[in-house]
Amino acid sequence: MRIFRLIKIQSVAFRFGLDEFFLNHGRLRALRAPIKWLTFWRNLDRPRGERLRMALETLGPIFVKFGQMLSTRRDLLPQDIADELAKLQDQVPPFSTKVVLATLEKVYGQKTSDLFREFDEKPVASASVAQVHLAVLHDGTEVAVKILRPTIAPIITHDIALMDTGAWLAEALWPDGKRLKLREVVSEFSRHLDDELDLMREAANCSQLRRNFLNSPLLFVPEVYWDYCRPTVMVMERVKGIPISHIDELNAQGVDIPQLARMGVEIFFTQVFRDGYFHADMHPGNIFVGKDNRYIAVDFGIMGTLSDQDKNYLAQNFLAFFRRDYGRVAQAHVEAGWAPKDTRVDDFEAAIRAVCEPIFDKPLKEISFGRILLQLFQASRQFNVEIQPQLVLLQKTLLNIEGLGRDLDPDLDLWKTAKPFLENWMDEQIGLRGLASRVQKEAPNWAVITPEFPRLVHHFLTENRNQGLEDKMIDLIAAEKRQNRLLAIIAILLAALLLWQVIP
Repeated sequence: MRIFRLIKIQSVAFRFGLDEFFLNHGRLRALRAPIKWLTFWRNLDRPRGERLRMALETLGPIFVKFGQMLSTRRDLLPQDIADELAKLQDQVPPFSTKVVLATLEKVYGQKTSDLFREFDEKPVASASVAQVHLAVLHDGTEVAVKILRPTIAPIITHDIALMDTGAWLAEALWPDGKRLKLREVVSEFSRHLDDELDLMREAANCSQLRRNFLNSPLLFVPEVYWDYCRPTVMVMERVKGIPISHIDELNAQGVDIPQLARMGVEIFFTQVFRDGYFHADMHPGNIFVGKDNRYIAVDFGIMGTLSDQDKNYLAQNFLAFFRRDYGRVAQAHVEAGWAPKDTRVDDFEAAIRAVCEPIFDKPLKEISFGRILLQLFQASRQFNVEIQPQLVLLQKTLLNIEGLGRDLDPDLDLWKTAKPFLENWMDEQIGLRGLASRVQKEAPNWAVITPEFPRLVHHFLTENRNQGLEDKMIDLIAAEKRQNRLLAIIAILLAALLLWQVIP
């Protein structure tokens, strides 16, 4: 099956003339004339950007998503290609109305007219995995109905299998393959795609993000109507706003564009560091601006999560980076185990400084995170730094944020916008507020463990009465003294925290 999919990919690329992208390479230009002569029958009158977009649409959802990601990088792409790929964000050809109605009737076991008072058969948005129709419930509630594309699951399965084969070959044949953990990256990507194929999971993602930003002045997330949600259909509150890429309309509405750009940065860092839960598909087709000038998010199929350890590592790196403390950045890599323990921190620090120092004090329009990531990749390869698969989605999201910020306000100072937020977050983690939060979180565990201590001592004595009991007792007494000291310290800390909360 994989070989047939590979043949299809090659045939589609050949049919749409994508070979010209490779034949422009200096070493391959000699092949252009004979290939053109052999393929005189191909109709390549359409512009190259349009042909690339059509090829990606033909190949299916994974390739469409790749095009979506590329469309946000106008600093790296020619204008004509970027404009065409931007159409992939919400203009993928829809599937037929007949299929839509049949799907709804099959899922709910009743006619569409029994479910909705009104149902617009023309989709308002059509993406790679699903399409969206507007409707009105019988109680007058305006909703958006998201319907999964039929037969999408086997296509994605085949593409993921092909990517996994490619990753396996790369790890086997490329010296950097194992270090980059390419198969783990594909596995991570596959896991999130599986989430996209279950709209109940997407509904849960939407509900969680809405709860995180409930009553937020920055971001609005629509409500989910659970009674109407199924694995292949999701119904949520209809949102009304201006696509964030329509700058002229935003200006006409009186939106403060530079402030909107700063809000986008704050939303990103809030999701990552406060919640460890972030929207990982923030291309312009999924972001709107409401009448109250808040961001509106849609499409929650791909969400990223970070552990407390990941958040702490990232915050230390970002903050050290903003302070130009490159030695701390290098040391954090070693402490996290991402760089070998025998790494020369001073050499690693010098390499990071060479990449990062030239970009400070520059506006966003003069910075390309794509090029910076490439340079950092080259530096990490030199020092055998392992790539962390769980951060791949975060890197993708950061590139999306850069693309949005560049379109909204090229003069945005990303560093000055993000630094105060990160400093406040670090204070909450390692300052008195952080200590109070951790004590409060661990208090239930202490309440359970402390009363059990005598029973644990009895069990210890029973199990070890014939195994050097005298030595064990000495160790036990010493352990009990340490336990008592620890409990005394905890009591003092709790008292101090209580006073800190009570005394103004």
